[in-house]
Amino acid sequence: MDFRLTIEQEQLRDAARRFARAELPQLAREMEEKSEPVPREMMKRYAALGFLGINLPAKYGGHGMSHVDAVLVLEELAKISPAVAFPVFESCFGPILAISHFAPDGLRKHLIPQVVAGERIVAVSMSEPEAGSALTDLRTRARVDGEEVRLSGQKRWCSGAGHADGYLVYCRMSDAPGAKGIGAVYVEKGVPGFTFGRPEQLMGFRGVPSADMYFDDVRIPRENVVVSDGGGFQKLMEAFDLERCGNATMSLAIAQGALDYALQYAQERRQFGKPIIEFQAVQTRIAEMAIKVEAARLLIYQAVSNASAGLPSIRESSIAKCFANEIVRDVAGSALQVMGAYGYSKEYPIEQRLRDAWGWGIAGGAIDIQKVNIASALVGRRFDQRR
Repeated sequence: MDFRLTIEQEQLRDAARRFARAELPQLAREMEEKSEPVPREMMKRYAALGFLGINLPAKYGGHGMSHVDAVLVLEELAKISPAVAFPVFESCFGPILAISHFAPDGLRKHLIPQVVAGERIVAVSMSEPEAGSALTDLRTRARVDGEEVRLSGQKRWCSGAGHADGYLVYCRMSDAPGAKGIGAVYVEKGVPGFTFGRPEQLMGFRGVPSADMYFDDVRIPRENVVVSDGGGFQKLMEAFDLERCGNATMSLAIAQGALDYALQYAQERRQFGKPIIEFQAVQTRIAEMAIKVEAARLLIYQAVSNASAGLPSIRESSIAKCFANEIVRDVAGSALQVMGAYGYSKEYPIEQRLRDAWGWGIAGGAIDIQKVNIASALVGRRFDQRR
């Protein structure tokens, strides 16, 4: 098994790294201070560099490259900040994946080229006040009425709410119980009856808007049904398995960025007359950070490489996400400890990394839910949490 990158992949990674280090640090600081998303003009820059829709099908306007290629670019941008990398995450691992796999041809041909060109942002809307981990309890309802679909309900914790141009909305499409009645529709921002609540103020994730969304008898074209009920939920979750790999990559990038910063700091910071890297306790802590980062990277590469023929397994994607979500908290915390008071100061980037680190183990399926998924895959059956 060969884990080496190809020459082309190394060139892609290096190009993303040069761009990220040269052009994104100041933007990342501004987004953190103002809690504002990536500006539209920078979206165009991402598009010009080929960073959007890297792994989307070429026949629909994507770049037709591999999931590993997308991971390489996402990590380099997210090392600077998850917020500046979020458009890449959404365009390579977000809801556009489900659209590219399952939506009607007309919707794919309409949306994907615009996403790849940086002209349109598509977000996913899954959770509700009473349906987070228990996603099959969702109540938002879509009813087919002739050539229209009428959508009513409330959504919560939608990353990109209010900023994105369109939304993949998970909803109940029939009276069939549980997952059998669930599908998804695409809804444009600005249609009558579709409104947003106040922006959430979160511990981290500054620059990634989040808000409640309200659908009051919203009417959309029937061709905006991405997947219908009766097996649609399983399709959606298959696509979501790959989104978990994007989530894991965000955690990996935060951890790698924290390690890089702490390692450089430890070689420059002097105490007792010598750099603190000379102390065995610091060496051990740095080494443990590096071990965790490398292990997370290999688990992610395994999941996305094995998905080259389609979508990854729930087992591999859940293991990668769970591990990366856990180690990023440890690594960011260790980086802060290495830096001492400087790590705790907002003048330096580590305290932000620690705050952001906790969010990814909640978003996209909590760590504990991933462990249930892993156990289910190991025994070959789903567990009923209601009994």
